[in-house]
Amino acid sequence: MNAGMVAPVELFAPKRAGLRRAIIDMPKQKVGEVTRLGMGRKDIIPLWYGESDLTTPAFICEAAHEAMREGRTFYTHKRGLPELRQALADYMGELYRTHIDVERVSVTMSGMAAIMLALDAIVEAGDNTVNITPVWPNSVNAAEIRGVEPRRVPLRQENGVWRLDLNRLFNACDARTRAIVVNSPGNPTGWMIERDQQEAILDYCRQRGIWLIADEVYARLVYDRPVAPSFLEIADPEDPLIVVNSFSKSWAMTGWRIGWITAPAFMGEYLNTMIEYSTSAVPEFNQVGALAAVTKGEPFVAELRERCRIGRDAVVPRLKDIPRVTIDEPRAAFYAFFRVDGISDSLSFAKQLYFDTKVGLAPGAAFGPEGEGWLRLCFASDRKRLDAAMDVLERYLA
Repeated sequence: MNAGMVAPVELFAPKRAGLRRAIIDMPKQKVGEVTRLGMGRKDIIPLWYGESDLTTPAFICEAAHEAMREGRTFYTHKRGLPELRQALADYMGELYRTHIDVERVSVTMSGMAAIMLALDAIVEAGDNTVNITPVWPNSVNAAEIRGVEPRRVPLRQENGVWRLDLNRLFNACDARTRAIVVNSPGNPTGWMIERDQQEAILDYCRQRGIWLIADEVYARLVYDRPVAPSFLEIADPEDPLIVVNSFSKSWAMTGWRIGWITAPAFMGEYLNTMIEYSTSAVPEFNQVGALAAVTKGEPFVAELRERCRIGRDAVVPRLKDIPRVTIDEPRAAFYAFFRVDGISDSLSFAKQLYFDTKVGLAPGAAFGPEGEGWLRLCFASDRKRLDAAMDVLERYLA
């Protein structure tokens, strides 16, 4: 090559050239690594995903179908149909016995999209978030993708019960902390924060100018009261609080990909623009289905909660009777999260369990290093299916 000449650029090798380091280093979702082994097969017992085995109720599907038949298939309001936003404000107001202004409510393409919008609105590269773990990995990884350090504050086991150490939580914060992220009721643990700790965290965020992102997707799936404690019950409208919710769990709408954000009203105009530049809007017919869910769906929510209670009671006592297993009975959500003595690689174990038994569980390592040695079982399923799974697990874990 002559002096001064530039070496030719290899356009396609390596294939990842030009991608951001955060994307290249993004870990594979460990639950997905297990589900790919048998997703869609009929001869398995799939208890790995966080969803009920019930299909979306007919009245929700029919509302969406009728909207499509009426031609409601065009672009629509960025932050959601006005009637759906008002219905959500009314729903939360009644649920939490407080007033929620409609201007605080924005409809999103799923709860995950709501988390991404919240992060995009408040974090800069080099900031950090403080997350209570073990936790659903997507919320943590979404911060990393944005160049943010997600700091982990593990729940501790105290006499077999999950506990949050507030001093440890607050000590993890520093001048670069932009948000504390609280998932309660929690996935995968079933842990649920109580009012005194909510008040302490909200007061800390107010004093420090730190945002509080509350993932309350499982708020209706709680077994000792009608609804889980919400930060919305104690927050002022202008507090630095963003509450994320979803239609996926309580109304069996995981495949619909629709959620909502409740935030200070001043964020509304910015969320409108952010949604325009990302997803444009949730399809109108999906929103019509969601409107039916939130206005007519209370009997189904009660039915699903009772189904999950039956599932919990079918699974947890039998797990407790297995000598190798340690489990804190979940107070909310629909997961049995349990430790198995002798497991040091939960991903490999979950894969082998599937190959040997055709029972699909989620590996605890998917929820962070604190989950290694644990497994997650979703009990939002038919009792016969759960009994069959437990028959297998009792023998396999003996």
